[in-house]
Amino acid sequence: MTTPEASTAMVNSPDPLRWKTLTVVGIVALMVVLDGTVINIALPSIQEDLGLSDAGRQWVVTAYALTFGGLLLLGGRIGDFFGRKRSLFIGLAGFATASAIGGLAPNPEILIMARGAGGAFAALLAPVTLSIIAVTFTEIKERTKAFAIYSSISAGGGAVGLVIGGMLTEFVSWRWCLWINVPIAIIAILLTTRWVRESRVPGKVKYDIAGAVVSTSGLILLVFGISEAAVVGWVDPRTVIPTLVALVLLSAFIFIEQRTKNPLLPMRVLSNRSRAGAYLAAFFSGGALFATFLFISYYLQAVLGYSPLGAGLLGLPFSAGVVASTFVANRLLPKLGPRWVTTIGFILATVGTIGLTQIGATSSYWFDVLPWLLIMSVGMGLIFVPLTVTSVYGVQAQDTGVASAVVNMSQQIGGSIGVALLNTLAAAATIQVASQSGESSTSPDALVVGYATAFAWAAALLIVGGLLWFILVRVRLSDLAPPAPSSDVPSGSAA
Repeated sequence: MTTPEASTAMVNSPDPLRWKTLTVVGIVALMVVLDGTVINIALPSIQEDLGLSDAGRQWVVTAYALTFGGLLLLGGRIGDFFGRKRSLFIGLAGFATASAIGGLAPNPEILIMARGAGGAFAALLAPVTLSIIAVTFTEIKERTKAFAIYSSISAGGGAVGLVIGGMLTEFVSWRWCLWINVPIAIIAILLTTRWVRESRVPGKVKYDIAGAVVSTSGLILLVFGISEAAVVGWVDPRTVIPTLVALVLLSAFIFIEQRTKNPLLPMRVLSNRSRAGAYLAAFFSGGALFATFLFISYYLQAVLGYSPLGAGLLGLPFSAGVVASTFVANRLLPKLGPRWVTTIGFILATVGTIGLTQIGATSSYWFDVLPWLLIMSVGMGLIFVPLTVTSVYGVQAQDTGVASAVVNMSQQIGGSIGVALLNTLAAAATIQVASQSGESSTSPDALVVGYATAFAWAAALLIVGGLLWFILVRVRLSDLAPPAPSSDVPSGSAA
């Protein structure tokens, strides 16, 4: 007969499958990140093949990021209460299906809808994976190491995506950049069956569908309004009306969350200033990172004349810098604490991004681009690990999925709005220069002005994010204790 003391020891003892579980989590993270970078490399080819305009090209990125970010909170809640393992199965199957349909898309509309569907299933996968880490690793040092490994895999997935995306686009077809997700998802499903234990928060919950619909609709309309500004200007009704409606819907979302019994975003999650600082920092750094990657890809291919594979290979140093600096961040955390490590990261990332504003139509990648990319990459790596750990600081077990979702949501929404805004500003700058000089808007000189404008605004986003982080975050590493595992209901096996 099992004594209460023995039961307690069993609950508190490390999960013997925890590192195999992390392997599954890493594969899922790899797939989700891979999906983003392969699309960035393939986007110039997609734009040409399907006839996307400069103003409309960003929807291939933002359709995914918007549904991803807009539904992350709901995904976190579903994972916590429906079961994290079951949610992982559903998310993987849906993500693979959406990727397969996207690869078959005959026109931009089908592709964008498939990308939106993929983002919706990714919104279930991302918070579930982070939540699984949080409840599987109950010792602070192992938990910090697991988050560092997760962050480095995510960054490494970006590197893998650059090469695979370049190879597939150049030698086969951009469509395989989406189909590649299918076998990865199948492998993850098979390993999940053996290595991942089911866990969930006890009890039943009513999901805040109204909050999810209102918030996602508001975000879509906001990005649509910003995108229309590139075509008709900022004061045209086609820009102003959707933007105003979006602001009304987002305000209504806050109203709903404050009054519903089962809020999608409990206000208590935002009440801690350090967590709030992490979410705001994720928003602004996400906007800068997404836009920078997009315009570097276009710059390398459209201006410097590199092939998709060449552009992918030239992006590898950035990913390598991020991976290396995540391990540095893990070493620095116990010595400096999250606040200072990430502040240094923001400073370096800003310096690198400002350096990219000096590019020209005849610049050298090796001397005028690579040094700044490396500085930015080191900064981003120093940002990611402390930010991820701080995002779940002080939450109760029942809010782990939501807290994990909020940091991902912030980064994805920041990326969506950042790409839409900076794409609009870049397109406007390119058109203005072309009209003044009498050149085509596709001339290298005109394109470079647009890209440099985007990098300048990306640097501004990093400055704002860094200041907010430094002002708001006061947490120490010793404070980052995991939530009590006793609130969860684990199963007795991985099956």
